[in-house]
Amino acid sequence: MFEINEKLMNLGKKMGFGDMVIISTLNDRKQVRFANGEITIAKRWLEKKTEIFVEKDKRVVSTEISNYEEKHMEEVMQNLNKLMNSVEKKEDYYGIAEGPFKYGEIEETFDKKILDTDPIEHIEAAINATKLDRVAGVLYIDHPQIYLSTSNSVEAKDEGTGIEISVRAFKDDLASGHSTNSSRVLSKFKPEEAGEKAGEIARMVEDPKLGESGKFDVIFDPMAIGNLLSMMGRFTSAMAVEAGFSFLIGKLEKKVASEDFTFRDIGNLPNGYGTRKFDDEGVPTKSTNIIENGTLKTYLLNTSYAKKYNMENTANSGIIMPTPWNLYVEPGDHEEVEIFDVPRAIYVTNVWYTRFQNYVSGDFSTIPRDGIFLVEHGEIKGAIKNIRISDNMQRLLTGIDAIGKDLRQVHWWEAEIPVFVPYIRVKDVGITRATQ
Repeated sequence: MFEINEKLMNLGKKMGFGDMVIISTLNDRKQVRFANGEITIAKRWLEKKTEIFVEKDKRVVSTEISNYEEKHMEEVMQNLNKLMNSVEKKEDYYGIAEGPFKYGEIEETFDKKILDTDPIEHIEAAINATKLDRVAGVLYIDHPQIYLSTSNSVEAKDEGTGIEISVRAFKDDLASGHSTNSSRVLSKFKPEEAGEKAGEIARMVEDPKLGESGKFDVIFDPMAIGNLLSMMGRFTSAMAVEAGFSFLIGKLEKKVASEDFTFRDIGNLPNGYGTRKFDDEGVPTKSTNIIENGTLKTYLLNTSYAKKYNMENTANSGIIMPTPWNLYVEPGDHEEVEIFDVPRAIYVTNVWYTRFQNYVSGDFSTIPRDGIFLVEHGEIKGAIKNIRISDNMQRLLTGIDAIGKDLRQVHWWEAEIPVFVPYIRVKDVGITRATQ
C-alpha cells in the first residue's frame, strides 16, 4: 500500500500540487448475523480503499479510489488537477502538519488471538446469557491496517484488531432489550455481558402502558446516552461549527453543560475502538478536554483550523474534517443505586431515530426503544411505551445532576463514534407521547 501511496504522490508532484495526503486502508472484516438463536449469515471480505487529498494555491479537492490500475490512478490525479480550476480558493486554509513524527505503541489495540478466534463460540455465550429463546444480533471481527503518506515527510502505518457484538433479546413482541460489547483485545471481550443485559431488560418488561407527556427526570442507560453523545461528538468539530451544524457556535469558554460534566476525546485510549496512533495528517493522537467542568474549552481541530483559531492542534484531522476518535465522559461519584434513588423518573435503556430540528439551537428528538421503565424511589414500578424525548441538547447537558462511576464502551451502528460513558441522570427532560 505504501507503493500505491508513493505512485500517487509522485503523480501529484508532477502536476504541481502542494499539500498532499494519501491514506490507504485495508480491513479484513468478518460478519456473523444471528436470529432466533441461529446463525443466518456469515461473511468475510477485504475492504481496500485509498483517500486522496491535494492542494494547489489554496484550492483543495479530495477523492477516494479502490481501482489501482496505473492508468486509472493517472486519470484520477489528472481529473483532480482539472477540478482545481473550477474550485475557489480557500483563503483560510493554512496547510497540513509538518512531519516527521515519532509514534509510541498504544496498549490493547492489537491482539492476534482475535484473528484466530471462533465467532460462534462468542455468539453462543451471548445467546445463552439472555435466558430467552428469541435473540438476534451481529458480531464483527476487524483487522484494519492504515498506511499514511503526506507531502510533509510523514510515512506511518498503524495496525489494529477489534471484535464487537450487538445483541437484541425478545420476551415477546412488546418486550425487548438491547446491549453491545466491544474490545480491541480478546481478553476484555465479554459477549455474555451483552447477552445478560439484553435479556435482563427484556424480562423486566411487563404489560407496558402508554407513557405520559411532560417534564421528567430521566435516567439514561449507557447505551442510550452513548448514542446521543456519539452524535454530539460530531458537533464539536470546527468544520461542523463553521458549517452551521452545531449548537456550540460562538460558545468557547462558555458554560454549555453541568459543572459535573467533563467530556474528552482520547485518540490514544487503550482498548478504544476508535484509537489510532496518528490522525490523517500524521500528528500523534492524544487526549483533549472538549468540555471541562461544564465549560467548552476547544473545538476539535486539524492543523489548518488550529492556526486559524490560534489554538493548539487537537490531533483530530480527518481527510476532510476534524473528527473524534473515542469520546470519554469523566466518571462521577455516584453508584448505580444512587442514580435510581429519586422520587420519580423514567429509565431509558436505548434510543434511535435521533433527529435535530435545528442544529444551531440544538433542538432534537429521539425515540426510546426496547425497555422503558417508570422508577420511583429506586424501584421499577412498571414498563411504559410510545414516548419520544423532545428537548434541546445543551439544556440536556446542563440538566445533568448525577453521573455514575462505572464507564462502558458504547459502539454500534447507531453510535459510530465510540463513547465511554456511565449511567447519567438528567432533570426535567421533555417527554411527548403517541396519541394512541
